[in-house]
Amino acid sequence: MSEKPGNINERTYRKPARFFEDSGTVNPKASYCVSLDNVVNTKNQDIKTMVDLGRYFSIFAPRQSGKTTFIEELCTQLHRDPTYIAIFLSFQEYKNLDKQEFYAEIEKYFYSQLITRLTQVNCEKTEAVQQFLNQHHLTNNVSLKALIEGLNNLLQFKKIVVFIDEFDGIPLSELENFLTTLRELYQKHKKLTHKALYSVGLAGIRNITKLVVGGVSPFNIADQVVLPPFSLKNVRDLYAQYTAETNQPFTEPAVKSVYEETQGQTWLVNRLGAILTTDIKPETVEPIDEKDVEKALKLLLRQKNNHFDNLYEKAKLYKEKFIEIVFDNVKYLAYDEEQSWLEQYGLIKDENGHAVVANNIYKSAFVEIFFEEVNAYENIPPQRYELPGNRLDMENILLDFEQYIAQIGVQAFYKEKKPYEKTGQFLLTAWLYQFVKGGGGELGYEVKSGLGIMDVMLTYKGKKYIIETKVNHQSNITRTLNQGVAQVSGKYLATEFCHEGYLVIFDTKTPVGETMDPQYFPVGDKKVTTITIAIGRDGSERI
Repeated sequence: MSEKPGNINERTYRKPARFFEDSGTVNPKASYCVSLDNVVNTKNQDIKTMVDLGRYFSIFAPRQSGKTTFIEELCTQLHRDPTYIAIFLSFQEYKNLDKQEFYAEIEKYFYSQLITRLTQVNCEKTEAVQQFLNQHHLTNNVSLKALIEGLNNLLQFKKIVVFIDEFDGIPLSELENFLTTLRELYQKHKKLTHKALYSVGLAGIRNITKLVVGGVSPFNIADQVVLPPFSLKNVRDLYAQYTAETNQPFTEPAVKSVYEETQGQTWLVNRLGAILTTDIKPETVEPIDEKDVEKALKLLLRQKNNHFDNLYEKAKLYKEKFIEIVFDNVKYLAYDEEQSWLEQYGLIKDENGHAVVANNIYKSAFVEIFFEEVNAYENIPPQRYELPGNRLDMENILLDFEQYIAQIGVQAFYKEKKPYEKTGQFLLTAWLYQFVKGGGGELGYEVKSGLGIMDVMLTYKGKKYIIETKVNHQSNITRTLNQGVAQVSGKYLATEFCHEGYLVIFDTKTPVGETMDPQYFPVGDKKVTTITIAIGRDGSERI
């Protein structure tokens, strides 16, 4: 994709003419820009095909994922054909408008764009349309329907395509009327070859085709289009534009690293591009490599930005579900309300039937914030737990964590009177976070190993500490204990070349406050230390 580093002395750096856009709609003349791949409906038809067929459709995508840029590019494409009149509206600031204000805004922008386009293509009906518009004002959905009927009579050989961005911003009082009117217009005119309102596309963060208003779905006549993230090729092509302007290349491992960490989220790809070229390796032809990407990721996670701020507010609304998805193998459920909200904001996605966090950056950013919020540590210097040879006294770390659980009580573990199984894992990981927050190590959760997925792995000063967690629901804890010991020793210690592992059991059958001594289980040349933490309620409430 770029010149080899060996030619570095033969190149000179050139100041770029464009930049990586990370704060709004992309202007191709000012910003690097690529076209998204594979934007199709469930019939594998692209949007241009749907428009040509006169279809109504919805475009679903989280904010800051290239939705507006994509629609504007599509309008430009359509206007290469003088038959088409592409009207672009945005409802972003309309939510609090009353009915008259709402339709007055539509009139202002719809009428202006319509006349401008008719003038550009020298339409002979322009003056007649202007006279009609002067006499017809939009005040409600009935007048909107009458507008389209009037234009049908005047513009039989033109095709108006209306795109409405940020449709979620429509005043709730007009949602049903507006969608029902579009539905009626579609049903009445769908068999006509010549009609003014030819196609409609509604774009938003919600799947509009699933909206139910008044007990019915008023827009279920539409095709559904999910806007995909950047592909690896998109990322490569985007960065190659910068290389072409400046002579500074990105290595292929660097491009792949950006893609893997962002999963193609467009804002993140652009923001990392900006950081890499302005903060990490500015004004040089030295190649940007995967180590530079690592530095850029750390810088990104330290920076405050509106993208993270907005998503954090959404993640906080469904914090328990988000944490559960981070820490567990959660099945993806299309009609689960909490999953649906997290998905529509771009925080999670469906991956082979499982709900997963959309990318590693979101996982790192928001879990770290949640760790800070629960304050599951006492700002104890890690050196307090250090043993000779830079080893950590993990047994005492876990025993102090047990005392922390006794202090905070067990309410955090229970949801609707049932043990919330991932709370313990989350709190434990937050407790261990104090050992890496200063950059002294790495903390992984749901870490892939050769024979499975480890709950927690702490790496501190080059040494690994593997910790498995279990919740015991049985009166006899022995079975839970044996299963956990076998899992740690048989699956994880061997594949990670470790000789000692840890098992933490949250016991719902023992009242909180009761303490149990650690147990030690030798397995060949390996040892598993188990810590049992009581999270049971009193006898009347115990499960």
